[in-house]
This record gives sequence, C-alpha cells and structure tokens, in this order.
Amino acid sequence: MKRKFKIGLLLQIVLAIALGIAAGYVMPVQAARIFATFNVIFSQFLQFLVPLIIVGFVTPAIADISNKAGKVLIATALIAYVATFCSGMLSYFTGVLTFPGMITPKSLDAAIGNGHEITPFFTIEIPPMFGVMTALVLAFMLGIGIAYSNGTVLRNAATEFRDIVARAIHSVIIPFLPVYIFGIFLNMTLAGEVGGIISAFVKIIVIIFALAAILLIIQYCIAALFVKRNPFKLLYTMLPAYFTALGTQSSAATIPVTLRQAIKMGVSEDIAGFVIPLCATIHMSGSTLKIVACALALMIMHGMPYDLPMFAGFIAMLGITIIAAPGVPGGAIMASLGLLASLLGFSEKDQALMIALYIAMDSFGTACNVTGDGFIALIIDKYFGKRNKDLPATDEVITGK
Repeated sequence: MKRKFKIGLLLQIVLAIALGIAAGYVMPVQAARIFATFNVIFSQFLQFLVPLIIVGFVTPAIADISNKAGKVLIATALIAYVATFCSGMLSYFTGVLTFPGMITPKSLDAAIGNGHEITPFFTIEIPPMFGVMTALVLAFMLGIGIAYSNGTVLRNAATEFRDIVARAIHSVIIPFLPVYIFGIFLNMTLAGEVGGIISAFVKIIVIIFALAAILLIIQYCIAALFVKRNPFKLLYTMLPAYFTALGTQSSAATIPVTLRQAIKMGVSEDIAGFVIPLCATIHMSGSTLKIVACALALMIMHGMPYDLPMFAGFIAMLGITIIAAPGVPGGAIMASLGLLASLLGFSEKDQALMIALYIAMDSFGTACNVTGDGFIALIIDKYFGKRNKDLPATDEVITGK
C-alpha cells in the first residue's frame, strides 16, 4: 500500500509566499483580482469566526480549570500566567530597543494592497455576531458557571460547540490559508514593496529565535534558585521535549515526552502528571513572545503609535485568550486576531501578515512553550511535592474528565 505524501502547513505557507512573490511579477492585474476577491471573502469569514473561536475554546477550558480545586492548581495557573505575561513584556522591551534601528517606519497600506492596486470583483459582508471583548466575557461567564453547576447539558454543549469550531478551522481555514497568504504576497509584490518587508521580517525572525533561547535560560535560572541545581543541566534534560515539539508542532502531542523529561529532572510523578498536561494548555510563553514581537514590528512599519500601557493590556488579555488554543498549527494566532484588531488597531490584511509570520515560526514557539513547562513543574514540586492530596488522578488531568 502506497503511503500518501502530505505537505505540512509550514511548507505550504513558505511555498505560498514564494509563489505569490513570483506571480506578482508576471500575473496580469485582472487575473490577480480573482485572488483579491477570494481574499476579501475569506477574510470576512475569518473575522466572523474569531469571536466564536474565543467562546468555543475558552469556555470549556475555563470550565475544566475552575472545576479542579486545590492549591496546586492555583499555584500552577498563576505561575503559568505570570510566565506568559513576563515573556510578552520581555519581547516588547527587546523590540522597543532593537526594532526601530532595523525597520524603517512606513505605511504598509500600499504594500498589502489597500484597494488601490488590486480591487476585488465583488465583496460579501459577513459581520461577526458580537465583538471580541463580548466573546471573552461571555466565555468566562459560561465557563465559570458550568464549572460550579452540577448539570451536564451546558458542559456537553460547550464541548460540542468547541468541536464544531475546530472542524471549521480544520476544514476551511487551514486548507485555504495558503491561498490567502498567496494573495496577500501577490498584492504586496504588485505594489512594489515586498522586498523591504521581507528583509525586515527576516531580521525580526532572527531576533525572535535568539529571544526564545534567552527566555528559556531565564526561566531555568529562576527554577534553579528554588531547587538549588545547575540551570543548564536542567535545560539540557528538557531538550528531547524541545526537539519533539519542533516536529509535532503541538504541545498536547509532546506531553508524553515532556512528562518523561520532567520526571528525569527529579519532579515527582504525581506533580509532573498534573502540571505538564495542564501547562500544555495554559502556559504560552513562546507563543506570546512571537505574537508580541511580530505585532510591534508591524506597528513600527506602519508608523502607528504604541506605548507600554497599550502592550501591557494587550499581553494581559492575550495570556487569557490563547489558553487551550485549537489543536491545529497556528491555533494561538487564530485566537488572538480579535485582540490585534480591537486593542492594537490591526487591519484584516495586517492580521494576514501576522498569520504568515507566526506560522513560519510555529514549531519554535511550541517548543519554547513545552520546554518552559518543565521549569513550572520544578517550582511546583519544590513546594507541593510532599503534600499533593489536592491533585486529581493523572488520567483525569489528561482527559479532562
């Protein structure tokens, strides 16, 4: 039986960018309008789906977390959130210091085809059912309410709704995303600005990779202060989880390896069995680092105003919104699109560039997330390893039952 060859999403995005740039030099404007029409319709559907992603994935995540009582849960969730927030702030301050010298502030409107170079043949309006903040508040209200009620109807409904949204992402967004990215870079090339943007993005990606390595070193140095051990030996022990995540692009799929390596670091099995699966959904340091850096870079390119309070609020909300992001490549950036628009003022085409940038580095962000889970497990084990009566069974944590 022949094995079916499958191209991964990352390679699809890279090919879409390359083909979009190449086609921009030879494709007639009238032919390019076909892709402009597709992009408008796809973008409208994506904007419609964003609030539903938040409700669909945050609601059952909050319900599942809130339903598990205990000091260990509270401490783990708090450390994971603080780590995620601090990684975003580290990314922001690094970007403020380095990006202005690397990026020339200019508007990207011409570069991404703001209706001047290529216009669609027609448009279809698909307005969202409600705004992003409404979706987030609704998700918290439903999640907490479900957690503290004894009924199963809403819990099952929330789970089924999450599955419906995930199916829409798997069946519509992910398959057509390369076409969407192709259209964006086709428009950029026709506008004559693709060279400067690609050059700037390459520099940004190099900075993000270096920053992710620094973040992991900082996290394990902090853990070493608690456990009194060599941070580099601890980090070395977690490298198999890092490289596994590079291949799987999924925190959930890497849980067995992350769990094994955490135990090898000396974390007790009960603590590791609780903290590692939980952190796979709530600890997003690597993802937040990438999103913040890319967002700041695009704002500098635009010449858009930004300041610390704006990004502090954005990072604080981001750490909540992307918990339990869909189990698909790029799930975190999909869940964050609404915040990019509502808090930072990103246009639909800016969000498309964010998607392309994020997915180009998706596996490295996931690897940073899961490797950082080990430092949280070390701290939790230091204080709760000998008194873990609050912990549910390991299989209960992994299955969410």
